[in-house]
Amino acid sequence: MSSPLETIAKDASVQEAAERMRDQDINGLFVRVSEGGIVTQTDIVQVVADGADPTSVTIADVMTAPVENVTTTVEIGEAAQMMTTYGIKHLPVIDRHRDYVGMVSSTDLTEELA
Repeated sequence: MSSPLETIAKDASVQEAAERMRDQDINGLFVRVSEGGIVTQTDIVQVVADGADPTSVTIADVMTAPVENVTTTVEIGEAAQMMTTYGIKHLPVIDRHRDYVGMVSSTDLTEELA
């Protein structure tokens, strides 16, 4: 799991998300909304491919919400199975208080299982 959880506001621009992902060498950011959300590199690529202006498109316009999540006690195999089942590459991690504390990515799993 990557921790601390890297977050971005839903009213931030896609340009800002792209810069943060580049600078932090990550491929997804958690969006703190009531149901939890996520924006990924794939979302950003779609904005650019559609010819939209990444400085005017907001995270709220492209994020996925609600998101599947796992608890800090979930085994790696179960997280991998969830990613396969749901066709996703990121799982936010919640603690026993249901607070978001980190993110598991397919890259994390690949590194751990290699």
